[in-house]
Amino acid sequence: MHSPFDSRFDLPMVVPVQPQERPLGLRVLAVIVVPAAIALAVAYPALAHARVKPSEGFAPTMPQAAPVRPADGSIFNVNNGYAALVEGRRAHAVGDPLTIVLVESLTTSKSAAGKKQKNGSFSFTPPSAGPLSFINPNALNPSGSASFNGQGNASQTSTLGGQVSVTIAEVRPNGTALVKGEKRLLLSQGQEWVQFSGIVRLGDIDADNSIVSTRVADARIEYAGNGTITSASREGWLGRFFNAINPF
Repeated sequence: MHSPFDSRFDLPMVVPVQPQERPLGLRVLAVIVVPAAIALAVAYPALAHARVKPSEGFAPTMPQAAPVRPADGSIFNVNNGYAALVEGRRAHAVGDPLTIVLVESLTTSKSAAGKKQKNGSFSFTPPSAGPLSFINPNALNPSGSASFNGQGNASQTSTLGGQVSVTIAEVRPNGTALVKGEKRLLLSQGQEWVQFSGIVRLGDIDADNSIVSTRVADARIEYAGNGTITSASREGWLGRFFNAINPF
C-alpha cells in the first residue's frame, strides 16, 4: 500500500555540509581585538574632540572686608588703604595684585653609550694515524663572537617669557605670601591661557609691584590652549589606536 507520504521518503537524503572551522588562534584573536576595537572606536572620538579647559583654582582672590571699627571720634582709620612710608604701595595684603615677570628658561641634555665585545675559539687536532685519522681537522675548530654597540642622546630646551598679574591669596607670618592668578586670551582661532601660582617673599617685590618668576618658590606655571590650531597639531584617534596596539 502506498501512502501520500511515500514520495517524501523516497527523496534522496541531503547531508548538510558543515562549515569549516577557523583555527583557534584566529578565533581567540577576533574575540580579543574586535571588542577592544569597538570600545576604542566609541571612546576615542569623544576624547579627541574634548576641549581642553583651564584648570580650576586660579580665580582672583578678593580682599578681606575690614572689621567694623567702633566709633571713637577719630578721623584716621588704618584700614582705609593706609601704607607706611617705608612700605610704599607694594602688595602686602590679601587681594592685592602684583605682576609676575616670566623669565623661565630650562635646558637639559643627556647622553649614554655602551659597547661590548666578546670572542672565543676552540681547536682540536685529531691523530694522523689510527681509527680517528679520517676526521677533518678543520671541522673541529669552532669559534664564536658577540658584540653590542648602543648609543643614545636626548636634549630639550624650554623658554617662557611674558608677564601675568596675580593676586595675593594668603599672607603668612614669616613674611611670605601665596599668590595665584591667570590670564586668558580669546583669539580668532581658539583660546589660550597662562596660569600661575607660587610663594613669594614680600620683601622681594620691587617698587613697581613686580617680581621675577625665578624668585618664586614652588612655582606652578601652565600655558595651554585649545582651538583649530591646537587640534591640527595632535594625532588623530585612529592613529593613536594603531600605535597603541602596534607591538613594534
